[in-house]
Amino acid sequence: MPRTAMPPMPHTPPTNPVHPKKLLLTKWTAVQPMAKDKHFLVSAVIEPEVVGGPVQWIELEALFSRQVQRLPWRDLKDATRWRQGWV
Repeated sequence: MPRTAMPPMPHTPPTNPVHPKKLLLTKWTAVQPMAKDKHFLVSAVIEPEVVGGPVQWIELEALFSRQVQRLPWRDLKDATRWRQGWV
């Protein structure tokens, strides 16, 4: 019986294992530095307005400039943009 070729597997981008309840005070390194900022710390996990609802946002503080930015916590899962820890 002849073998048939398997269709190619779709490429899935690499992800960081992240859970929103364990993000507070975790360290992150931007793959591409942003305005000379490369190392960041999760300074706040924004609780949802609805009690018991899912966490959507975090505040990320740059170590060098102390600038704070708010972003969806799921952005940290993208390993092409973020590395866990200070690399």
